[in-house]
Formats: sequence, C-alpha cells, structure tokens
Amino acid sequence: MMFRRVAIFGVGLIGGSFALALKRAGMVQEVVGAGRKRETLDQALALGIIDRIALKPEEALAGCDLAMIAAPVAQTENILSSISPHLEASTVLTDAGSTKSDVIAAARAVLGEKIVQFVPGHPIAGRELHGPQAALAELYQNKRVILTPLPENSAASISAVTQAWQACGAQVDTLSAVQHDAVLAAVSHLPHVLAYALVAQIARAEDAQLKFGLASSGFRDFTRIAASSPEMWRDIALANRDALLNELSTYQKMLEHLHGLIERGDAAGLEKLFTLASEKRLSLNLPK
Repeated sequence: MMFRRVAIFGVGLIGGSFALALKRAGMVQEVVGAGRKRETLDQALALGIIDRIALKPEEALAGCDLAMIAAPVAQTENILSSISPHLEASTVLTDAGSTKSDVIAAARAVLGEKIVQFVPGHPIAGRELHGPQAALAELYQNKRVILTPLPENSAASISAVTQAWQACGAQVDTLSAVQHDAVLAAVSHLPHVLAYALVAQIARAEDAQLKFGLASSGFRDFTRIAASSPEMWRDIALANRDALLNELSTYQKMLEHLHGLIERGDAAGLEKLFTLASEKRLSLNLPK
C-alpha cells in the first residue's frame, strides 16, 4: 500500500515519529503537517518530518488518504470539529490518543455519519522527550499498537490503519475501548502518575537539592518518564479518571501493606513480596 498524502495533526514525538517511519518504509509520497503552533510546524518542516505546512484543516485534508490526530487527548474534540466539514469520503481518519473511550465519545458527537471513517488507535511507545526534535523513525519498531475499531468501520479502513502501523515496524492488536482504558491505566497511566508524584515530593522537601544531588541510577530509571509532557499526561489522567482512580486505590492498599510490613519488621513478608515482584519482572520480555 502507498499513501499519496498523509495529514498529521500534531507533529511532535508521536505524530512526527509516525511520519518519519512511514517515509522510511516508502509508504507515503507526501506528509502534510497541521497544528496549533507555527514554530512547531516550522521545526517539523526543517527536520524533514513533514513536506508541507497546512494552516487550515481543508488544506491538510485535500486529497488525503490517511489523517492522524496525534495531539493531547483533550484537544481531540476540537480537532475533530475542525476536520469534520472537510473530511473527504476517501480519507481514513485515525488517532494516537492514550485513552479511547473519551476519544470515541467525542468522535461520535462530532463526526456524525463520518464516524465510519474513524479507526481509533494507540501506539504503546514513547519517550520522556517531546516535540518534533524528539521524533524517531524507529520509535515504533517492535512496539505494540492497539486499535479499538468501531462497528461502523469497514474492513478496508481498518486494514489501511493496520498496514500503516505495520510499516512503522509495530505489532497491531485489537481491544475494546473499555479493555484498553482499564489495562493502560494499570501499566502506563499509573506509572507516569507515580513518577511525577515522587519527583514532586522530593522537589518540595527542604533538603531537595541534597537529595537530587545524591540520586543515582535507581532514581533515574524510576523517574525517567516524569520528564514527559505535563500537558499530555494531565489530559490522560483526567480522560481516564475512573480507571486510574481504581488503580491508585489498589496501589494505595499495596503501600499500606508495605508500610505495615516495614513497621512490624516483618523480614519474611517483605522478602516474599519482593521475590514475587522480582521474579515476575525478570520473566517479562519488555521492549526497550
């Protein structure tokens, strides 16, 4: 499959890497970039991520085979509203949002009959850096992408999105929106919230400078994702509020359990819990 023209709404890490990967695979003839900030679009153009800047949605969508929304999820409804009047019947629309139930609800509210053209998706990949300068052609290599297709989607539309992600080097899986949001709350959204919380806790301490000065590899590895886009993760936390709150409550119970073990000096209990976690972590074949 060859896309004549792909439009990217949001040319930062996720959208920019998608564009670069498609280009590297020889899957697209032209990539058009659209977004809120002209400075960001100029950067993407200078870096070769996009071939042309579109300042209006109709300019981005004209003759477009595939359009990708790769912006913070809170912006999705506004972007969809701007896209909808100009969405050609032959254009397949997808997204890269980290939450799916809210995105689908916004799409149904805005797109009307054009919902048939929207195939929701989410690449399970990223970096702690953001913006066009962080984009990598290999970001999705051997990573997983979750599609949450709608009953209205045609097989051809789902296939087009699937082939695009496979060309980026990704493995494509399918879940329902509810399953996606529940699972990602546990293995993605909760870890980011915890990393932000730990760094913020130490930053507020009276001896913060000393603590940060002595931080080493353990702190670095645990908190790396706290350098991620605050805007994006603010939106994700609120968009997936119920599932995330459930995971936070479960984690709080685990912390209370750990607090009790340490308080009681329960060495056997601590070692049992740590062994369970260590063995499970070592058994996981997680992509780097």
